[in-house]
Amino acid sequence: MDKNKLRINIKIDGRNYPLYVDRADEERHRLAAKIVNETVGKFKEMFRNKDSQDIVAMTAFQIALSNTEMMQRENESLFIDELKDLNDDISDFLKENRK
Repeated sequence: MDKNKLRINIKIDGRNYPLYVDRADEERHRLAAKIVNETVGKFKEMFRNKDSQDIVAMTAFQIALSNTEMMQRENESLFIDELKDLNDDISDFLKENRK
C-alpha cells in the first residue's frame, strides 16, 4: 500500500465503511461522515416513522442540495470577479485614451 494512503473506517448510520484515503484528506473524510451522521440524526428525529433507507436518501438529497447551492454561489462569485476585472480594464482603457 502507498505510504501516503491510510485505511480508515467511516461509520454512517451505524454501518462501517472501510476507506483508503490520502493521509492529508483523513480529517476531511471524517468531517464529511460527521455531517452525514448529524443530518441522519436530525431526519430520524423529524421523521420517526421512516425507515433507514428513506432517512439516508433524504440525507443524501439535503447534502447534494447544499452542494449545488455552494456551487452556484461560487459560480456567481467568479462571474462578479470577472465583471470587476472587465470594469477595471475598461476604466484603464478610458484613462489612457483621455491623455
